[in-house]
Amino acid sequence: MRSLHAVLVERTSPRLVELLAAALDGSGPALLPLDAGLPPARLAELIAAFAPDTIEGLDGESTARSGEKKEVADGTAVIIGTSGSTGTSKGVQLSAAALLHSARASLARIGARPGERWLCCLPGTNIAGLQVLVRSLVSGTDPVLASTADAATVAASGCAHVSLVPTQLRRLLDPDIDISTPLAGFSSVLLGGAAAPPSLLGAARAAGVPVVTTYGMTETCGGCVYDGLPLDGVRVAIGDDDTPHGGGGTAQDSEGAAQDGGGTAGRGGGRIWIGGPVLFSGYRRLTATPAADPVLADGWFRTGDLGQLDSAGQLTVRGRADDVINTGGRKVVPGEVAAALETCPGVREVAVVGHPDAEWGERVVAVVVPADPANPPALELLRLHVKERLPRYAAPSRVVVVDAVPLLPSGKYDIARLRLELVRREQTQA
Repeated sequence: MRSLHAVLVERTSPRLVELLAAALDGSGPALLPLDAGLPPARLAELIAAFAPDTIEGLDGESTARSGEKKEVADGTAVIIGTSGSTGTSKGVQLSAAALLHSARASLARIGARPGERWLCCLPGTNIAGLQVLVRSLVSGTDPVLASTADAATVAASGCAHVSLVPTQLRRLLDPDIDISTPLAGFSSVLLGGAAAPPSLLGAARAAGVPVVTTYGMTETCGGCVYDGLPLDGVRVAIGDDDTPHGGGGTAQDSEGAAQDGGGTAGRGGGRIWIGGPVLFSGYRRLTATPAADPVLADGWFRTGDLGQLDSAGQLTVRGRADDVINTGGRKVVPGEVAAALETCPGVREVAVVGHPDAEWGERVVAVVVPADPANPPALELLRLHVKERLPRYAAPSRVVVVDAVPLLPSGKYDIARLRLELVRREQTQA
């Protein structure tokens, strides 16, 4: 059994890279990176829950933690605390084998060449930022560590590869910034953390940015499906809530070979399941009820997402299963509504959530960042735009205009905070 060493970091640091290398090769303890910017009460909560043996502060000094300790399994290299988009916190245990397989498969897929460096402008306390560091270690290069992804920093980095979230990419494509092509010279720009709207992808590719969309989560060592196709060794299946083949879905491996599960649910869509050597080994100090958490069993992980596979085995992610809105007995996938609204004139950014309603159960609410704050799109325009692309019941019945959609550190929309803000607005208006 290995000991667990917690380290406080501000986004990322050379010390984190050093500790990560030791955790991966077994010469050091397992690593628990924690965001030093979290409120003290939240940090104390995470430390109590994950029970590290030692804690290293920003000054580099380590102290032994008093109280109950719990060793980790020998194969575990890193534990990532993830809050998720709905606020439930878990400690995800990742083995060195899983992290290294993911990094090598990623480097192979994008065709990274020896000596090419990575720019890390995502927090190392999250899996996306941490995997940039792992890829650098695997490729034998030093990552360029940046506290922000501003145009000047990105353009001057001299790197060939970078991982971004959609918000960062959108800002780098802003025509009003001083540097017109900050991503010029990059060989790959991995884009993940949240669904990227088609308009953003179109703008990036029109500007010559080599964007690769990624799908994954902390439990899969980050992105494990690139541009809809699984990485080497990764399997994807569409099933029901109980089994990857319970709905008769189709499993797709990294070679594109379909494994028949019988039936047609894979084409109609269902729960996304992932298998392969990139999976986590379990949760540490899980406090939520098991029924509310994703399942890891028989070599498969049940994600919290809905999706479908086409005849070529390409995965399309429809949205979060637990975000599905039930309005008047009809089920609406918020991600599909948001994707439709992203193409509506006057919309810069949009999130879609369900809000309790006495008559309909839930109402579809569009939270919109307008392209022109002085002239936000009207509700009727948004409704008409959705009705032309989706069933009528999917059209939003309310629009809330905001300056920015709140984000989690991972770059995903903070759905829990959005819902809370809607309740507060309603109470204020009442």
